[in-house]
Amino acid sequence: MFKGLFDSELIQTVSVEKFLICILSACGIGIIVALLYKIKSSSTNSFIITLALIPAAVCMVIMMVNGNVGAGVAVAGAFSLIRFRSAPGSAREIVAIFIAMASGLACGMGYIGYGALFAIVVSLFNLALAFLPKSGASMERTLKITVPEDLSFYDAFDEVFDKYFSECTVVSVKTTNMGSLYRLTYNVTLKSAGKEKEILDTLRCLNGNLEIVLSLRESTQEL
Repeated sequence: MFKGLFDSELIQTVSVEKFLICILSACGIGIIVALLYKIKSSSTNSFIITLALIPAAVCMVIMMVNGNVGAGVAVAGAFSLIRFRSAPGSAREIVAIFIAMASGLACGMGYIGYGALFAIVVSLFNLALAFLPKSGASMERTLKITVPEDLSFYDAFDEVFDKYFSECTVVSVKTTNMGSLYRLTYNVTLKSAGKEKEILDTLRCLNGNLEIVLSLRESTQEL
C-alpha cells in the first residue's frame, strides 16, 4: 500500500515510521511558527491555519521528490502558479511563509532538529522586530481625489499639500464617470499624524465635495 507503482530496487522508499515522524514534526513546527506570528499580527484565522500547515505540505513534497530533478522543477512551477493566483500579502506575511516553507523543507530532508531550531530562532527574531518603534513609513499614505473635469488640478491643491505633506508624488491621473470626472492618485507622506480629518475637510472645499480617499500606502497601484 505504501510502495510506489514505479519504484524499483534502486530507489530508496521512505518507511511509514519515518514518514509519520517527519510529517508530525513539520506540523508541530508549523504550529509554533503560526503561534509566534499571531502574537503581533492582525492576520485572519485562515492565514494562521495555512501558515501552520505549510511545513507539512512542503515536507511531503520534498520527501516525494527524493532527489528527482525533473519532479523538483515541476513542483517549483506549481508553487509559482499558486503564488500568482493569490493576493499579495504584507512583507511580514511573506517572511512568515518563507520561514514555514524552509522549515518544511528541512523536515522533508530529514533534518528535523535543524528545521525546528531555524523556525524558533527566526520566528522569535521576526517577533522581536515587530515590537520595534514604527519608522517614518507609518506616515506614508495613498491619496485619491476625484475632481470635476473643469477643475485645473495641476496646482489646485499645492497650498494644502505644502501644509500637510512633506512629500507628494503623482502616481496616476485617470478619467471616470464616462469622462466627466478625473481621479488623481498621489503617494504622500504626512508631516504629522492625526490630521487626516482636517486634510479631508480642506480638500473637500476644493474638489466640489467629491470623493476623497486617504489610505495606507498601497504597495501596488491600480492603473
